[in-house]
Amino acid sequence: MSETVTGYIDHVIFRNEDNGYTVMVLKDTKKEEELTCVGSFPTITQGATIEATGVYTHHPVYGKQFQISSFVEKMPEDTYAIERYLGSGAIKGIGAALAARIVRRFGQDTLRIVEEEPERLAEVKGISEKKAREIAAQVTEKADMRKAMIFLQKYGISLNLGAKIYQKYKESVYTVLQENPYRLAEDISGVGFKIADEIAARIGIHADSDYRIRSGMLYTLLQASGEGHTYLPKEQLFTRCARLLDVDESYMEKHLMDMVIDRKLVLKEKNGETIVYPSQYYYLELNTARMLNELNVLCPEDEQLVQKRILMIEKETGTVLDEMQKKAVTEAASHGLFVLTGGPGTGKTTTINAIIRFFEGEGAELRLAAPTGRAAKRMTETTGYEAQTIHRLLELNGMPGEERDGHSAKFERNAQNPLEADVIIIDEMSMVDIHLMHSLLLAVTTGTRLILVGDENQLPSVGPGNVLRDIIRSGRFPVVELTKIFRQASESDIVVNAHKINKGEQVQINNKSRDFFFLKRYDADIIIRVVIALIQEKLPRYVDAKPFEIQVLTPMRKGLLGVERLNQILQRYLNPPEDGKPEKAVGDCLFRTGDKVMQIRNNYQMEWEIRGRYGIVIDKGIGVFNGDTGILTEINEFAETAEVEFEDGRFAIYSFKQLEELELAYAITIHKSQGTEYPAVILPLLSGPQMLLNRNLLYTAVTRARKCVTVVGNEETFAEMIRNEKQQKRYSALDERIIELSDTMENEGERDFAK
Repeated sequence: MSETVTGYIDHVIFRNEDNGYTVMVLKDTKKEEELTCVGSFPTITQGATIEATGVYTHHPVYGKQFQISSFVEKMPEDTYAIERYLGSGAIKGIGAALAARIVRRFGQDTLRIVEEEPERLAEVKGISEKKAREIAAQVTEKADMRKAMIFLQKYGISLNLGAKIYQKYKESVYTVLQENPYRLAEDISGVGFKIADEIAARIGIHADSDYRIRSGMLYTLLQASGEGHTYLPKEQLFTRCARLLDVDESYMEKHLMDMVIDRKLVLKEKNGETIVYPSQYYYLELNTARMLNELNVLCPEDEQLVQKRILMIEKETGTVLDEMQKKAVTEAASHGLFVLTGGPGTGKTTTINAIIRFFEGEGAELRLAAPTGRAAKRMTETTGYEAQTIHRLLELNGMPGEERDGHSAKFERNAQNPLEADVIIIDEMSMVDIHLMHSLLLAVTTGTRLILVGDENQLPSVGPGNVLRDIIRSGRFPVVELTKIFRQASESDIVVNAHKINKGEQVQINNKSRDFFFLKRYDADIIIRVVIALIQEKLPRYVDAKPFEIQVLTPMRKGLLGVERLNQILQRYLNPPEDGKPEKAVGDCLFRTGDKVMQIRNNYQMEWEIRGRYGIVIDKGIGVFNGDTGILTEINEFAETAEVEFEDGRFAIYSFKQLEELELAYAITIHKSQGTEYPAVILPLLSGPQMLLNRNLLYTAVTRARKCVTVVGNEETFAEMIRNEKQQKRYSALDERIIELSDTMENEGERDFAK
């Protein structure tokens, strides 16, 4: 049951500025008894008298505490309380000595003077007129904020969010909320459409309000970008939006053109239907297409000289390149932009190494990068040349707080400060979304060769767009596809079966293989038991890896063999609870020290460090990204933080509030495994939605394994996945933008020539 306590804030023990979590000591104004209070507050004024509501709790280490759910600030009642309040630092520029002089001069009337006649403070020795005005401005600001917070709480807005809203709008907060609360969804991170819609309903804004429909359409397109789309067909946008808002589709048509005029949306025609872009995505595609076309210049090289150099490289490295690999080196040498694609075992790495050697021989400065830390690490190992993540290559510098969703990550390398390199090679291009591609191209000047490497049959990027496939599909750039499987690779059934799956050919499952096993099981719980036995006993010895390095991949999140259920069960067996092993529940997820975890969204501001011997920091940086995996090494209840050590040796500290950016990673979706290789992969398969059980997904899962793939489940589901070519359609049109601009540039060139 809730109780009320009154007292003044004597001192603050701990405060987390990110989430407002505070541990402070409250003193009873009469008895001077101390009470430790905890809670989340946007602002805290030491010395202020408050009336707090909450419950008494018992902390196992710190004993009796009062958990505050809400509080109101009360005005100090006697001259001693007024002096204490003014001298506590509540008002900048007034210390204890000055507070005593002010109270001596004005007595009980002090606070009224400060609030209503602040110019009179100049009567006190040590306060000039200017200082009096500054004090007045501060007092007014505090009073306004207090009023605004009370107003926002009426609409169910938390203190933390209320502080953000007030900082953004100041005194116009009342007008914004009553006229168009949907502005909050556009302007403030942490306020989505759903929260704005709840506030609007409480205020009494109609379901068919213009603001609501417009905001709903933008929200629907934003949701679609989360599924990987850069646009939606008009009919689909209207259907989705009508479902979201529970209003008729006819309401949307009239707003469409208005939003185009306001430059919120862009309409285009495609195959006879109208498609609708959020403006930012249209211009991202358009500018990306423009920059790609600009890089696509011919750099004529002497054919004979190139062939000579290739022979020399073969001799030096003891490798023999086939015709397509030689063609790749030649194309890379003679074009500003070149794409190399091919499946596993087709010699992509050998070709990249030959290209590197070729340009090294010319004295060129090379830079290598990949979308994830893991992929960059693998690139370094296979080329012997240092590779970095694209984010590090572009020198990520965090991101201003007001910028949303990571779409405007701030890179130090850009059009004004381009990359200083002659050749840039990017691996695992299938993972690169339109945002990252755009940022990369901004930092590449014409004359720098850009070589893009990837497997277009892999799943598309987690973020919006279908960059690699669209670039290839446009047909405007030199592309070499490697298809021949080399002898060494052909001895691996992982490689052979991956290619069979890709072609839609059935795979033999007779278990005569050394690296591709199929264990037939038809009950979900039995499948899980087999998976646990494989991780704990069988596979670590077989592939010479730790249990945590063996990865369970599954097509779906929900269901009997979905990520959520698998993680709960695997956690129980692989990292069981123990006395003295700290835990922290976040929503439906329980984290435990020693857990395998994964970052599930890009955080451009998260700080990390790399530690050498004795824990000495040897490198620092910012940015933790969707798909980064690691081990939860520490949970600190008092500081309300958790520490994660990522696979590439980075340590990052999370506040408890930030733990919602993590999830358990004993099992992950196949989508999340992109660009990553594991010593062994286990694939539990039973049944599920047809959309998720497709060839593309199975191909990606199999190609994630380095030494061993084990499928546990129903052979018919496996065969059906190979047959099922259907995959979720991804709406992107970078290829069309490339073709449009390329044709325009050609026509302009012809006109200039004719002149």
